[in-house]
Amino acid sequence: MTIVRRGATALAATAVLLAVGAGAVAPAALAAPSPAPSDAASSSAAPSPVPSSPAAPALPAGLYGTADPAYDGVWRQSLAFLAQQSVGVEPAGQAVAWLLGQQCASGGFPSFRADTDRPCPADLPLDTNATAVALHALKGVDSHPEETGEARGTAVAWLKQAQNPDGGWGYNPGSPSDANSTSLVISALAGTGEEPGRFRTATGKTPYDALLTFALPCSAGQGGGAFAYQPEKDGTLRPNGDATAAAVLAGLGKHALVRGATPNQRPTCEDAAKPTPERAARNGAAYLADALAGTGHLTLPPLPGATAPADQPDVGNTADAVLALAAAGHRDAADAGIAWLEENSAAWAKDGGPAAYAQLVLAAHTAGADPRDFGGADLVRQLNATGPKPASTPETRERQEAGEEREESGFPVWLIVAVFLVAGVGVGFLLSGRGKQRP
Repeated sequence: MTIVRRGATALAATAVLLAVGAGAVAPAALAAPSPAPSDAASSSAAPSPVPSSPAAPALPAGLYGTADPAYDGVWRQSLAFLAQQSVGVEPAGQAVAWLLGQQCASGGFPSFRADTDRPCPADLPLDTNATAVALHALKGVDSHPEETGEARGTAVAWLKQAQNPDGGWGYNPGSPSDANSTSLVISALAGTGEEPGRFRTATGKTPYDALLTFALPCSAGQGGGAFAYQPEKDGTLRPNGDATAAAVLAGLGKHALVRGATPNQRPTCEDAAKPTPERAARNGAAYLADALAGTGHLTLPPLPGATAPADQPDVGNTADAVLALAAAGHRDAADAGIAWLEENSAAWAKDGGPAAYAQLVLAAHTAGADPRDFGGADLVRQLNATGPKPASTPETRERQEAGEEREESGFPVWLIVAVFLVAGVGVGFLLSGRGKQRP
């Protein structure tokens, strides 16, 4: 599962491009990247927030983060839940209720809706990415068990209905399939006990059929083994690190909460006459391992008209790559990325907020690093601080259990008081008896 937030509105993307065209320096990570072709669909997952407009709604109670949630409210909330689940943190019931309230009656989730007192408008764009990650996130929360179960069931049904004839998914229902959205849905289904291969279209196509159409052969030379976001207009597939990290997880049938595979394996890229999803995923892992070699990070591609250098580090997609490589069993390559992230991700995470912290926590979890001591930072504490106080953490549960054990094993206070009262009464009778025996 890739952790990059895709699907900002065309307005946000246009604003960024206009700024670049006016001579501004392109940012290291776009605030809300649009689902553009592969050359523009690789910004980091927890990007800088889109500036709030004067009419931006007040932040609702229970929401993680302080940035305008218009483009990523459901996304960042769900990622926060997933990261917390990986370290044994139970989110507040208020936060779970907020996420449940975002779902429409159809089962799909929008990126965000401010008015939850009325049904979703018919023209409200629904979001396959947000729906997939919310489905996965709601699987592991303990509060609202009836509501979360029903929400997951309707979300799965909506995703089935939104599946394209080629077997994949686009960002919005009806839009052309892309590797990122297709991979996110596959991983979310796998993470909630569903079998993605059983999601067949009327013509028998599965999500894996669509996923394979985005894979570059190893013989492609530069970029061989990678996945493209979408084909170019002429059908060319351009390698994309974001899409590749997502597709590696999906092709292996894994998800963001998976632990790293052992033993360590050497990544290889091999063409096959009839490639399988697993082979294509392992080819993608080999591409990511090569991309991380030397620097330890992926780089951002230049945007049209940008004046910034093309080799700026891509922190978010580096974290995605680390997660994918560790899940595939390539610990050596993942460790190089983890080492780089521990030294270079702090400022990016602080700027990105809950989704950024969550992304790093998930990468550390899969790669076997300690998210509570990540380059000297406690990512879990920082993530928890972006939202309402968690319902429980491993530390609070440990203290509670220790208190219960002391209460069970200790001498009850009421019994101690009773013993002293009885003893006092006995002494009183004894003195009284002695008094009566005196002449």
